[in-house]
Amino acid sequence: MAIVTLNGELRDRRGKGAAREARRQGKVPGVLYGKGEEGLPINVGSKDLITVLHGHAGSNVILDVKLAGQEGVDRKALIRELQKDPISGSVTHIDLMHISMTEKITVDVPVHVKGLSIGVKDYGGILEFIMRTLEVECLPTDIPNEIVVDVTPLMVHDSIHVRDITVPNGKVMNDADQVVVTIVSPQVEKVAVPGEEGAAPAEPEVIGAKKKEDEAGKTEGDGKEKEKK
Repeated sequence: MAIVTLNGELRDRRGKGAAREARRQGKVPGVLYGKGEEGLPINVGSKDLITVLHGHAGSNVILDVKLAGQEGVDRKALIRELQKDPISGSVTHIDLMHISMTEKITVDVPVHVKGLSIGVKDYGGILEFIMRTLEVECLPTDIPNEIVVDVTPLMVHDSIHVRDITVPNGKVMNDADQVVVTIVSPQVEKVAVPGEEGAAPAEPEVIGAKKKEDEAGKTEGDGKEKEKK
């Protein structure tokens, strides 16, 4: 797991006004939380944060937070939450969690699949992704960037469960019986057949009914013509 330096500074004011001011200066306001500690209001450089987010694989990169004026203070942290502008997509706020490198933590790790399932390739099955992240307990240095599951041997109706997945130097905390990925049968639209259960019974055609209706209409029309005369 990579450890990346993120430079920042303590924010002397809290609230929306201070956060807006930070953004105008090209900074991202945030809070650094720790065990039993009140969150520290901080600002980090937006360019530095973009480098961290896009320059390193995985969502659990360890940050070495360096705050101006507090050199020598060791602060390792993980990103816990990012708030983004719904239009521009730029980060507007960041929450960091202070961690100890010698204590186990629980993090969400993304799940990716590899291979083409036999059930999909040869039998028209459909791969359904049930769980896209798994909770993993491990030391910060053992956090995997991703969990890869091979779906190649799966036939239709086969599944990979949490109990089938192992993480080196870590433990998957989700329920062992939960399904991670599965191959389901293709959905075939069923056409309703009269007489089958759930289908509306077809009305029987009465032979001669159409002819009688036509004759009745013709007779009624002739009567009206005679009244006119």
